[in-house]
Amino acid sequence: MRRIPTQAMSLGMIPLTIAGLTGCKQHATDTGKFKGEMKLDVRQSTEDWIPYLPKQAPEGSPNILFILYDDTGLAFWSPFGGRANMPTLQMLADSGLIYSQFHTCALSSPTRSTLLTGRNHNLNGYASIAECASGFPGANGRIPDECATIASVLRDNGYGTFWIGKNHNVPVQDISMAGDRKTWPLSQGFDRFYGFMGGESSQWYPELVSDNHFINQPYYPEEGYHLSKDLADQAINMIREQNGSNPTKPWYMWYCPGANHAPHQCPQEYIDKYKGKFDDGYEAYRKWVLPRMIAKGILPEGTELTPLNPMPKSIANKADFVRPWNSLSPQEKKLFSRLAEVYAGFSEYTDAQVGRLIEYLRKSGQLNNTIIIYAADNGASGEGSPNGSVNENKFFNGYPDVIEENIKYINELGNPDTYEHIPTGWAAAFSTPFKMFKRYSEYAGGTCDPLVICWPKGIKARGEVRNQYHHSVDIVPTILEVCKLKMPDVYNGVKQYPLSGVSMAYTFTAKPDDPTRKHIQYYAMMGTRGLWKDGWKVSSVHAPMTSTGNFDKDEWELYHVDVDRAESKDLAKENPEKLKELVKDWFDEAEKNFVLPLDDRNALEFAGAHRPTGQPPRDKYIYYPSDSPVPLAVAVDVVGRSYMIVTDVEITDKDCSGVIFAHGSRFGGHSLFIKDRKLHYVYNFLGIAPEQEFVSPELKPGKYTFGMEFKREKDGPHHESIGSMKLYVNDKVVAEGPMKTQPGKFSLGGDGLCVGWDSGDAVSRAYKVPGKFRGGRIIFVAVTVDKTQYLDIVKEAQAAFERD
Repeated sequence: MRRIPTQAMSLGMIPLTIAGLTGCKQHATDTGKFKGEMKLDVRQSTEDWIPYLPKQAPEGSPNILFILYDDTGLAFWSPFGGRANMPTLQMLADSGLIYSQFHTCALSSPTRSTLLTGRNHNLNGYASIAECASGFPGANGRIPDECATIASVLRDNGYGTFWIGKNHNVPVQDISMAGDRKTWPLSQGFDRFYGFMGGESSQWYPELVSDNHFINQPYYPEEGYHLSKDLADQAINMIREQNGSNPTKPWYMWYCPGANHAPHQCPQEYIDKYKGKFDDGYEAYRKWVLPRMIAKGILPEGTELTPLNPMPKSIANKADFVRPWNSLSPQEKKLFSRLAEVYAGFSEYTDAQVGRLIEYLRKSGQLNNTIIIYAADNGASGEGSPNGSVNENKFFNGYPDVIEENIKYINELGNPDTYEHIPTGWAAAFSTPFKMFKRYSEYAGGTCDPLVICWPKGIKARGEVRNQYHHSVDIVPTILEVCKLKMPDVYNGVKQYPLSGVSMAYTFTAKPDDPTRKHIQYYAMMGTRGLWKDGWKVSSVHAPMTSTGNFDKDEWELYHVDVDRAESKDLAKENPEKLKELVKDWFDEAEKNFVLPLDDRNALEFAGAHRPTGQPPRDKYIYYPSDSPVPLAVAVDVVGRSYMIVTDVEITDKDCSGVIFAHGSRFGGHSLFIKDRKLHYVYNFLGIAPEQEFVSPELKPGKYTFGMEFKREKDGPHHESIGSMKLYVNDKVVAEGPMKTQPGKFSLGGDGLCVGWDSGDAVSRAYKVPGKFRGGRIIFVAVTVDKTQYLDIVKEAQAAFERD
């Protein structure tokens, strides 16, 4: 039947159209796949619902639960021989398979991108973490249309798809209510999301997103809140809600807790479980754990320990140095031991919360046909510096951790007053027997991670080890094979990049030492690089984040990892042809996967690099009261600059109080607020007490223009800005004095700029979150980083009052 144009129908031709339908059987060529019959009267017509129903997964399709920890080396968890007791993981390992040679990209965002798409991290645009994106094909921080996600494929084939916890695969400038939602979970194939968007978050005061919007945490630590607990609650609720209306529909859940990434925070009872268990030090731990790993079959007999500081001094990153345990003072040993106790407690507590979800699956009858993948995304983190840290943000500010400062907090470790991180010595120990740790992609210390797969219905083996070499790009092909699906060649009209990995499903029935079906895998991260091929590996000797460059002068090492799992014996001189072959292969893979250019810039250089925000550059920012924080990446940047804050506020109640402006947290930030009828400005420099505080005389009800002005005068010894600060009420200075500001960002993720309240963790100890402003109204807050004179800004603000 000829289709009648709409404009013709408007000219009185509708009767012809109806007449044309009378007695006419519709075919697929007319209306897609409809195979029913349409007549003038519905009672003489035949329905066909099939073309209009969502696709259903085949009967018996398994659920998929993927639990992904952060920052965890192979030698830490109990099923692999480590001291961190993981009862839930141990139960799953006893019921499934333990993988001894599972590798990742050595850093969070890149690994997670491979687990989303099955393509190498540079193909996904993730040469590094989202915060370090740069304007190149392999590094721009946006998963391209050519890389459809596993969630999209599963959802299109009848699965419910849920993402719980950490994201870290959204460009930082888009983590806002005005950001591009294309890279948010709900646009990447997920039906639901609950968690945090950045690389890390306070476990006590997270900045949360539910689906496509920011929310406040449901309750606070004094009421029993912890993020790990909250995530388990949300995971159970999501599955329960789907099963309530569609119990036969399978689901895929990506469950990404904050553990074991800094900040290491958990209930005291879990920290107490490990009291004294790390007092022997990290060298002793390495010697203790290696034979246990060998006995469990994780490592072969004859595996040897590698040096704690293997990098030549001329190349090494000083921030990654491991201080020998016997060189530490008694106080330092006590502090370092406690930091490890908190790290272990955090891991076990999170495992216990995962256990609640597993128990729910068991009781609801879903466990038997659920594939559970339990893994980590990179080696243990050395970002805590050689001294450990009570505030990891010092690392990202290039600011030294001082033992004398850290030791003050030894009894506060793990609670909301610390944002702690283990020292490099523990990172190396928990990555035994390998060299180095997270960020080092050339060595297994950065890339070899724990993996357990359990599927009671589909895997007959129980508690066996699998020694086949695999990588995070292999997980998506495995899921597709198990679910009897394929990654489409074209998705949403875009031709797709081929999958970079191979399925691991053959290992479900393989013997422990059967050959791997993987052939080659390149590595590249922050200037480090390597390549594994058929049991051999080349590693360039280069340290990340050193800003040294000269990549063409890098030395290459060669290891036969099939017999030397620890990468302890460099065979480059004995096998120059093999070395040459694999180095060439690395460059070939680099070309195929958009790896170049290599980038080893340091933290401050990454933080200060320009990244487009979608807004033209400006020196004046205006903010209004809002329930949503303005994320760090798109908020005004006062780092290294003179700046002013001016606000129009009307006080209607003599007991007016609360936050006017806040940006950051107790571990770094600044805030303008009213308390005890006085105006306060606090600059909290990296959480180091005392807070820099400036206070006005008592205020009465009325209309005010409040403000502060910081004039930068010079650099401090660690690139902090040193200058003078003045606090104003209208045009009068009411407090003044010296002040210093941070050299880098307030945080790696979360703790955005707020007007009328303070999100996440409070900037100042003088108030508690959310610190909502009461007893008056805030007209606006202006922040300027140009050279405008303060009194000129005040005149503009007072004029705004007249217009209000």
